[in-house]
Amino acid sequence: MIRRTFLALTASAALAAPAFADGHSMDIVDTAAAAGSFSTLLAAAEAGGLVETLKGDGPLTVFAPTDDAFAALPEGTVESLLLPENKDQLVNILTYHVVAGKVMSTDLSDGMEASAVNEGTLTIGTEGGVTVNDANVVTADIEASNGVIHVIDAVLLP
Repeated sequence: MIRRTFLALTASAALAAPAFADGHSMDIVDTAAAAGSFSTLLAAAEAGGLVETLKGDGPLTVFAPTDDAFAALPEGTVESLLLPENKDQLVNILTYHVVAGKVMSTDLSDGMEASAVNEGTLTIGTEGGVTVNDANVVTADIEASNGVIHVIDAVLLP
């Protein structure tokens, strides 16, 4: 489920960006939902109680795993994380994908470190394509009214 949510968020963001490039009238959640490939991410955000935060004023930068990225996790991982008793672990993982502020791809440099909302550290690579830890950025700079989404091909684990 989380896998589908992240993917839905990513695809929605990618597809919605051109349509809303001038006005950025949709927030991060709406942009991800419109993309259609982040359903797992969105379901996880809802289970973790983070939807309102992601719809808030921001600005936020979200490294959004696609549904395929969630599907690549070991079988049962997503379902386990969505259980109420694992909410703290889910929130920790999700907030590891979020950086306070609006960070565009042009702001990135090789070896740069960014502090995630969960207080973890993300390491950015720019040699041979942009990476965040071990995930590849497959689509960058999808602007939303309250921040930016960068689509990644793996789930980041703190």
